[in-house]
Amino acid sequence: MEALPELYAIFQGEVATVTEYGAFIKIPGCRKQGLVHKTHMSSCRVDKPSEIVDVGDKVWVKLIRKEMKDDKLKLSLSMKVVNQGTGKDLDPNNVSLDQDERKKRMFRDYTSQKITLEAVLNTVCKKCGCKGHFAKECFVQPGGTKYSLIPEEEEEEVAAAGYERDKKTSVADDSSKKRKK
Repeated sequence: MEALPELYAIFQGEVATVTEYGAFIKIPGCRKQGLVHKTHMSSCRVDKPSEIVDVGDKVWVKLIRKEMKDDKLKLSLSMKVVNQGTGKDLDPNNVSLDQDERKKRMFRDYTSQKITLEAVLNTVCKKCGCKGHFAKECFVQPGGTKYSLIPEEEEEEVAAAGYERDKKTSVADDSSKKRKK
C-alpha cells in the first residue's frame, strides 16, 4: 500500500481535475487523489470551483477525512483551513472542521411526538382568596381594595353616565364665564 499522509496533515498538491462539485488534488508521493469539495475551498460560498482553481495549480490542503466506501479509500481535503500563501494551518485544533461536521449531522424528527401539558393552574391566592393566580401576581393592594382587569358592564354604564354629567356641567361653566366678560 502507498504511503498516505496522516489525518490532519498539511501538504501542497496539484489540481488534477475540476468538477462542478469540487476539485481533485494529486497527493505527492502516491498515486491517490483527494477531493476538495466546493464547501471546503473557501470560507465564502463557492458556486463554481473553476473560478477558484484551475488544472495544474499548486494548492495547500489539509487531509480532513479518510473513508472506506465500496472497497475504495476516499480522501477528503480542505483548502479553507490552510493559508494558501504560506501553508500555515489556520485551524490547528480542528474547531472549524468539527463545526462543519455538526452542521451536516442529521437530527431526529421529533414532530410526531406530542407534548402534553398536564399542569392546571388550580390555585387560590393567599392574598385575596381568588382562584387562578398566585399571591405574587395578585392585584389586591394591602389596604384591601380589589382591582379587576376587566370592568363589569354595570360599572362601565355608571362611569359613562358620570362622564356625560361632568361634560354638561363643564359646558354650563364655560357659558357662564363668557357672560361675565
